[in-house]
Amino acid sequence: MDSDVRHVAVLGATGSIGRNALEVIAASQGRFRAAVLTAHSQVETLAELAAEFSPSRVVVTDPAAAERFPADRLPPGCQWTVGPDAVTEAVTDPEIDVVLAAIVGSAGLLGTLAAVEAGKTVALANKETLVLAGRQVMDLAGRRGTPIIPVDSEHSALFQALQAGRSDQVRRLVLTASGGPFRNHDAEQLAQATVADALAHPTWKMGDKITIDSATMMNKALEIIEARWLFGFPPEQIDVVIHPQSIVHSLVEYVDGSMIAQLSPPDMKLPIQYALSYPERYEGVAPRLDLTRAVELCFEPPDEERFPALALGREVASVGGSTGAVLNGANEAAVARFLAGELAFTDIVPACRRALDEHHFNPQPSLDELLELDRWARQEVARWVGT
Repeated sequence: MDSDVRHVAVLGATGSIGRNALEVIAASQGRFRAAVLTAHSQVETLAELAAEFSPSRVVVTDPAAAERFPADRLPPGCQWTVGPDAVTEAVTDPEIDVVLAAIVGSAGLLGTLAAVEAGKTVALANKETLVLAGRQVMDLAGRRGTPIIPVDSEHSALFQALQAGRSDQVRRLVLTASGGPFRNHDAEQLAQATVADALAHPTWKMGDKITIDSATMMNKALEIIEARWLFGFPPEQIDVVIHPQSIVHSLVEYVDGSMIAQLSPPDMKLPIQYALSYPERYEGVAPRLDLTRAVELCFEPPDEERFPALALGREVASVGGSTGAVLNGANEAAVARFLAGELAFTDIVPACRRALDEHHFNPQPSLDELLELDRWARQEVARWVGT
């Protein structure tokens, strides 16, 4: 095995992050190799990617979809396995150096935990993992000495900016938010928002769930929680500011008043490449910021009355315990119901609030208890919508 090549397991290869990661790998001049590709149900796309990248293994996590998998189209030497347990087996393979955790939602938790337990470098693109089980994941990473490098553009920016000083010199972390498609909508307009309206993000191209989270600003709520666990700062030191251009991806303010920011056009290939190559930097395929042309950078505070998800994020980041699992499960279920036309846009965050209020808080839940609370929250939202 060539020790100069980083062998990457791409969990969620058919999604937006996974496809961007494969572009980065294809352009890496052999520095990275896609050794494992996983998908849930998009078996035709997975087979096409396997033919293009010649991984050692592909995994289909949905057993029903696996019945349609065209195994005869796999390249020579590529094995395929089925089910969530196969992801755990794949990421712990000695061949793997880096695990790109890009499976959306709580489904990505177990694969990420397996990678952390195995001591692999984890390029984390699944914010729900830390929302649901941040303490457990970070404690395990500390014990195993596992590097976790954030892929979210905001947390990648913070990760980079934090290298400018010591943690005791930091005054606050500032997460930037585009404001989504409804930044200038009033309450009446929000109440009438359709699925098509909410999916029309002004700057980013993302999957449906993440795009809806951007519209409700629940993505920033989840990012507050993620930042709290990734970087170890209390929520009182984590702020959010609206930045419609999505060029400044986040900032760190130090105690002397210096603000260090990371800037680039809104494209996920740059933070993905940085996570795969860290601590090195290489020529990349992401677009560059052209400062020979006029660039306008605007910042404004978020309207937390119209976007109450932010308050939920701060509350969960502060209280911890079982609240992250409940918020994550309720939000995923509510977003799915909204996308199905069964729930109004303005009912997504209240459904999360209700789940938090009605669950039995546990300050120190086990992993099994967190997973059960995640399921409970989903079931509760489904029950409320059905009544």
